[in-house]
Amino acid sequence: MFGTDRQRAMTLAALAAVLTLGAGSARAQTDADRPAGLRVEIYGFAQADFGYDFKQMDANWFDVLRTTKIESYPNQYGADGRTWASVRQSRFGVKGWIPTSLGEVKTIFEWELFGVGVDAGQTTIRLRHAWGELNAFGAGQTWSPFMDPDIFPNSIEYWGPTGMPLFRNVQLRYMPLRGDDELFIALERPGASADGGSYSDRVELQNVKIRTPLPDLSAHYKKSGAWGHVQLAGILREIKWDDVNTDAYDLSGSTTGWGLHLSTILNATKNDVVRASVIYGEGVENYMNDAPIDIGVQNNFSDPKKPVVGKALPVLGIVLFLDHNWSQKLATSIGYSYEHISNTDGQKPSDFQWSNYALTNLLYTPVAGVMAGVEFQWGQRHNFSDGWSADDYRIQCSFKYNFSYMLGGKK
Repeated sequence: MFGTDRQRAMTLAALAAVLTLGAGSARAQTDADRPAGLRVEIYGFAQADFGYDFKQMDANWFDVLRTTKIESYPNQYGADGRTWASVRQSRFGVKGWIPTSLGEVKTIFEWELFGVGVDAGQTTIRLRHAWGELNAFGAGQTWSPFMDPDIFPNSIEYWGPTGMPLFRNVQLRYMPLRGDDELFIALERPGASADGGSYSDRVELQNVKIRTPLPDLSAHYKKSGAWGHVQLAGILREIKWDDVNTDAYDLSGSTTGWGLHLSTILNATKNDVVRASVIYGEGVENYMNDAPIDIGVQNNFSDPKKPVVGKALPVLGIVLFLDHNWSQKLATSIGYSYEHISNTDGQKPSDFQWSNYALTNLLYTPVAGVMAGVEFQWGQRHNFSDGWSADDYRIQCSFKYNFSYMLGGKK
């Protein structure tokens, strides 16, 4: 069935080569056999999280601290006190570098197990990055230029500080400056949401259809050095909504969303790193790490045809964290984040208005690639106008095991 003896020998030789490569012989090749720069990295980690929630949280977000999901009225999610366990932070990724006549093509394909949107609360595959770039141009899904991923603290709580933009979005990006001076400009997918939900859920107008005729325009400039970096980012977007009812009212409208985000990393000492940012904008809540709606209802009773209008909600976010290394094996992160939404007069009294978020931890790295840690977390939610506020206190223990393997490329 395999043809002549020569064909069988060639087939077996090819199969043996494939199996040998799969077993890792790429590392055993001589440098002369390897194309310069052609390489693939397989990486990721397995992580197990265990915790106790002293208060209560929306069950779909049981293993994270989201202040917008803390109870908005007494015992909304039942009685206090829950033990939980999760492996949803576990991650797998592949990076590639391919030399071409036009330059090096860089790609990344990465996913994790943290379900959001229709999969909220589930352990399921979730795409993080699907990105490629060649020289100054890139396309795919990755971090928005409006955010600064480096200000995320050295914590084990998955969701992170509430008062920062944190969004991986589909985009077309131009990167004219790289290195110590970095300039990124992108056209981003409009109408997307950081928590994977429907964008229509982020507009508090009923019986209307959301329309985003233009891509979101974002950009940042970052200056880096041995001291750390400072970054200024901005975003501009158009949001429209169409009233599809045939009644006497016309609730159609539009607004312009915008935001400015200033962030910095300061290497204060050889053992201390300060991570800080402040963001202010209107109608950009879907780019925030944890925020409610972008468009709120504003009463307009003086106009009988348009008794309510949509208004882009102002948002203020602050992050301040310190990462400290006690030794080569012990580290601590401690810090605080604040977020405030300026609500409209047409919103419900129980709607989210502002929150506090804080944590501190002790992380132990006995050997490279292995980490164990314990962390105390505190979140506090304040409603718009009914006087309600609620706290959440959580203890989390995590165990993380990293892996990484490089194929190809010259040493």
